[in-house]
Amino acid sequence: MTTYRFAVNVLPRDGILDPQGRAVEQSLDHLDVAGVAGVRVGRRVELTVEAPDENTARATVERLARDLFSNPLIEQATVETLGGAAPTTRVAAAR
Repeated sequence: MTTYRFAVNVLPRDGILDPQGRAVEQSLDHLDVAGVAGVRVGRRVELTVEAPDENTARATVERLARDLFSNPLIEQATVETLGGAAPTTRVAAAR
């Protein structure tokens, strides 16, 4: 078995109200920050997976992202391989 490191980034889906992002954006004037818009606040989960290969490890993480770390109705999750140059993949919503 080999260990693989991943990060799951969870953000509100496009078109879903993001009250934290809005609050941050509204506070920017108080900090004299200009030119920043479209603030979205989410969360990040980093984990190590032990699996026979990277595809199996990624499948496990994508399942966790979809079924445990996010609510697919209102959030989108992306999986990122840590320590490598692999691109992130969007996790499809459960049907």
